[in-house]
Amino acid sequence: MNYPAADRARYDRATAHLDAPLAIVDLAAFDANADDLVRRAGGKPVRVASKSVRCRALLERVLARPGFAGIMSYTLAESLWLARSGFEDVLLAYPSADRGGFAELAADPKLAAAVTVMIDDPAQLDLVDRSRDGGTQEVRVCLELDTALHLFGGRVRVGARRSPLREPDRLADLARAVAARPGFRVVGLMGYEGHVAGVGDALAGRPLRSRAIRLMQGAARKELAARRAEAVRAVRAVVPDLEFVNGGGTGSVQQTAAEDAVTEIAAGSGLYVPRLFDNYTSFRGRPAALFAQPVVRRPGVGVVTVLGGGYPASGAAGADRLPVPYLPQGLRYDPREGAGEVQTPLLGSPADDLLIGDRVWFRHAKAGELCERFDALHLVEGDRVAATVPTYRGEGRTFL
Repeated sequence: MNYPAADRARYDRATAHLDAPLAIVDLAAFDANADDLVRRAGGKPVRVASKSVRCRALLERVLARPGFAGIMSYTLAESLWLARSGFEDVLLAYPSADRGGFAELAADPKLAAAVTVMIDDPAQLDLVDRSRDGGTQEVRVCLELDTALHLFGGRVRVGARRSPLREPDRLADLARAVAARPGFRVVGLMGYEGHVAGVGDALAGRPLRSRAIRLMQGAARKELAARRAEAVRAVRAVVPDLEFVNGGGTGSVQQTAAEDAVTEIAAGSGLYVPRLFDNYTSFRGRPAALFAQPVVRRPGVGVVTVLGGGYPASGAAGADRLPVPYLPQGLRYDPREGAGEVQTPLLGSPADDLLIGDRVWFRHAKAGELCERFDALHLVEGDRVAATVPTYRGEGRTFL
């Protein structure tokens, strides 16, 4: 029995007592992926990106492992909830306009000590001050560096449109503005190179595009390493006791960790390894998070229909944002229907071996977004469910 087929048999046995649809996390794969992230980080701590996990029990599990420290959150409401739950180091990766959240933060010493907020504009400080509602706690802030690669004199930009702070002197100017403003303290600097960390460089059947991506990423890493080091020097000249410099992501862990200026690495998708992370030359993870849909129809030869399954991921719309039928191997979507809201036809010879009530296992395109569809994750150990834990959704938390 080959490896995927053995996994399918194991997952079917482990969840035989459960009704599908359902979602699982294979703990052996999850832990192996965590070990690989630590190995690639080369001694620098890995901060876990919560948006890629969205399950408190699994955040606790990975943070209990050597090599991991802190959470990178995605909304202020989530950050405060995690801090109240006992997580002591939460870096909010995006600016917020949550006035109620800022009022809570500024009024509670425990929350203010645990949560760091992101800024890239003095206007964001103004919003915090207007939201304090009498709260006097000092707010920890992190400055975000724009990591995009500019080519041809800036006429071509490669990278996400995030921070406007590209030049080191602009970061230093903002650090000075924060230092001169009561109620705030700069503690960190962050730069997320998504065009390197989040873009696969080994696309199946597309060798020329893959080579072009590798060339782009090589140039981007070189340019960013020099500019990030300069930015860190500029900010440290204003804030000598800067606590951390965060960078990277699952697809660039070892390259970002090699930069002396970076003190910690951010990663999260590498724990679940969704389908978008199959196409990298720098690492190979094990699929750990999957969901199962039941077969409910057999419309004809070479066709089965499963219940639901239309769970597209965020980002630019395209086929790569769809879940992929994973087990049994060899199934594919009907191009006229794709992944449907309430039913999904699947084509291929393996369909003829599937009976009503059997399961098809899928992999989501992105990591934590799977948890927005399920209120629980069944944690599989060997061929049994070791525990069932709530996702954020299962705890009644839908932050975005």
